[in-house]
Amino acid sequence: MSKKKEAPIEKVRIIGIFAHVDAGKTTTSEAILYYTGRIHRTGSVDEGSTQLDWMEQERARGITITAAATACHWRGHRINLIDTPGHIDFTAEVVRSIRVIDGAVILLCGVGGVEPQTEAVWRHSDRENLPRIIFVNKLDRLGADFERVLDEVHERLTPHAVPLQLPIGREGEFTGVVDLISQRALIWRDKASPLVGGTEGGVKPIPPAMQARVAAARASLLDAICETDDALLEQRLAGLEPDAEMLGAALRRATVAGKLVPVLCGASRKRIGVQPLLDAIVAYLPAPVDMPPILGTVPGSTEEIVERPDDPAAPLCAAAFKIVTDPHVGHLTWVRVFSGHLKVGETVYNPRAGVEERVGRIYRMHANRREQVDHMAASDVVALVGVKSAITGDTLCDPAHPIELETFKFPEPVIAVALTAASNDEQEKLRQAVSHLCAEDPTLVSRFDPETGEETLAGMGELHLEIAVDRLRTEFGLVPRVSPPQVSYRETIRQTVEATGGYKKQTGGHGHFAEVRLHVEPLERGEGVVFESVAPPSEFPGDFVRPTELGVRQALEKGIIAGYPVTDVRVTLLGGKFHEVDSASMDFQIAGSMAVRQAVRRAHPALLEPIMHTNINVGEEHLGAIVADIGRRRGSVSAMHVRGSVRNVDSEVPLAEARGYATDLRSLTQGRGTFTLEFRRYDFVPDSIAEQIIKQCREEGKVPKR
Repeated sequence: MSKKKEAPIEKVRIIGIFAHVDAGKTTTSEAILYYTGRIHRTGSVDEGSTQLDWMEQERARGITITAAATACHWRGHRINLIDTPGHIDFTAEVVRSIRVIDGAVILLCGVGGVEPQTEAVWRHSDRENLPRIIFVNKLDRLGADFERVLDEVHERLTPHAVPLQLPIGREGEFTGVVDLISQRALIWRDKASPLVGGTEGGVKPIPPAMQARVAAARASLLDAICETDDALLEQRLAGLEPDAEMLGAALRRATVAGKLVPVLCGASRKRIGVQPLLDAIVAYLPAPVDMPPILGTVPGSTEEIVERPDDPAAPLCAAAFKIVTDPHVGHLTWVRVFSGHLKVGETVYNPRAGVEERVGRIYRMHANRREQVDHMAASDVVALVGVKSAITGDTLCDPAHPIELETFKFPEPVIAVALTAASNDEQEKLRQAVSHLCAEDPTLVSRFDPETGEETLAGMGELHLEIAVDRLRTEFGLVPRVSPPQVSYRETIRQTVEATGGYKKQTGGHGHFAEVRLHVEPLERGEGVVFESVAPPSEFPGDFVRPTELGVRQALEKGIIAGYPVTDVRVTLLGGKFHEVDSASMDFQIAGSMAVRQAVRRAHPALLEPIMHTNINVGEEHLGAIVADIGRRRGSVSAMHVRGSVRNVDSEVPLAEARGYATDLRSLTQGRGTFTLEFRRYDFVPDSIAEQIIKQCREEGKVPKR
């Protein structure tokens, strides 16, 4: 393919495609690449031949696991496209992608409508004030209903969604769309596009049976657009109709500002509606220059705010949003360049690590394929070789003009497996391989137990861990023994207490002496561990505060009653005692550990368990069995929805009771039910169950000795 001339920054779109699993993201992305000339034959998810789902695990399962980036051109614009996973277990890919794009295409299934991951993505997008377009896909499927999906959008996502199109035909008879602004029908037959020719497709008059419905929908659309623009509103109130160009410009401004969300429709598998979607992306989603400058702080000063505009002439500022270990080039750092420019061989500064590194190579990525370039500039999404210090969320900037962007916040892992190397020779290799996986995916967290030789790997769900273990086999040639998935409990306290911990030892020469007095109190869920010191310097020298905090945090991380990390507590150092000769930093680390253990044991400790939001789709005939089963699992139903012949059940269930639910649901619904699990919060484990868990942990030797 001939090299495209680079588009100016005003004609660049950096977008992500997001949706619930199985809504057709990858199929839509493939159709976009086909129509933009990036590929000459669309792949199939079912056949495992897609461009963007390139991993062996993705092609085998027919799902997207990792975000893939590519670039294509449409009507003189460059579109940098990021295709993201829809499964809830791979939320990290969604979180980090949203932070580096300027606009989003939210795909909805014409049958499933607004599903749990759609709502999660919408919340993330709201936090980032991200302009969005909605594309209702799969309208050719049995049970698809555009009007019902639109109602769900207004009810559960935003009241500001405005349809720009209406579908022509239903389900198997779906053949095209009516464009409400241009008032014309676009018809597809046998994948023939009305925009590039074809024997049976084309631009047609609006079908007579739809004219009244189209007129009403168009009037509502014009009202919504004109309400966002004073000049157009005056024309509308005067009985004049603005021309299409003025309407398009106003709709663009409203979309960029988040006042309106355009809704389009189609069927990507049949390539219906994909070209109008591309037109909408370049017409309504913002260019980098339409977005406000990115804000950051001067490294070392959280108070001094600085900004970087999307301008190649400004100082360099880029966000590392993905780390990949490539078998051919090693450590690849994917970045979104917000400002400035950089050539191969020049250096970047990483404020978190405090190091400068030379960029050895720059690649434009097309899924897992690389195209080497000699420079990068504002609006580029590229991968760098040579920046080995970078982790997800790092800022890379001009050493002469340092800036640090806000870091990413990822959800905590809630389920874990223990990995044991097949032989002693492979133990170190396993640790390194797990370390590589955790560097790539921030929601994978590992811990090594030197006593048992086990590597504990925690993740967002059973599928997440299953994929990680499978990657150990396919990418690193390791087949470790894997324990059944274990719930990641937490410990906390219910009361406020004070405790004193002392460490005293005489060995002949200099002795050891430290005494620490702590105040420990419970915090709200999600607050973590907060350490403060109010100890007077005369009683407690400042040099010993940090070792005390280290001892406290290490003790809480190892757990007190069941070996699980303690969370949601505030520890305040009130004071203590020291000896001019015999006291050392390590003594206060030990005393701090002893004091906080004593405090937690006296503060009515309790276990916390992850509570999962469960969304289940079943037929009406199985609804009673499903609701009863949720009750047996200590769960509660929060809402039910009717979607055609399908019943949708929203509920909350403790993760401990939801393990293996996929198999149980199949047996309860004769294989027809589907479900998703999403972490919602931590909550107290009932005392009777907590006693059993603590007893088992003691028998397994997981509880630290007193």
